[in-house]
Amino acid sequence: MSFLAFAATPALHLPRRAFLGGTGLVLSGTAIALLAGRPALAKGQDAPASDIRVLNSALSAELEAIAAYQLGADSGLLKPPVRDLALTFQGHHAQHAELLARTVQTLGGRPASAKDKYQFPTEKLKSQEDVLRFAALLEKGAVSAYLGAVPILDNRELAKAAASILGDEAMHWAVLRNALGEAPVPDAFVS
Repeated sequence: MSFLAFAATPALHLPRRAFLGGTGLVLSGTAIALLAGRPALAKGQDAPASDIRVLNSALSAELEAIAAYQLGADSGLLKPPVRDLALTFQGHHAQHAELLARTVQTLGGRPASAKDKYQFPTEKLKSQEDVLRFAALLEKGAVSAYLGAVPILDNRELAKAAASILGDEAMHWAVLRNALGEAPVPDAFVS
């Protein structure tokens, strides 16, 4: 499933939408243990298979985002400061992916791996603005995915960690909108 399809999945399919991370937020000891690769589920319980599926869907989307930012950086369309920003955001997605993979493995699952090739709209990327709009669309989709993931993760510590990544993705989206000359925060609520 492409990232755009993943992000556009209707709310009825929320188990496929999520991300995980732990940067910039004070997390509980349990969440930190999970992110650090140590089992820390309540009373030694196994992770529900649905949480592992959600995390693996998130991992797949993060891997696709890494590839998308690489495409933008390699396109030759981005001026140096914008290219640097794209690589910074790509680095954030790489950190998210690393944590997701470790967490899935810690929870007893097999982490998703990157595809050999992704279907990106390369024929529509003709300018720096096109690349920025594509990246902003990806980040907006990630924000929506996090909003859907938080309430459906059975493990509340994982939900808190997913919420922390939501903030990162929202900042990416705002910065990209600003770079396009658009209002960084277009509405009072994100949906």
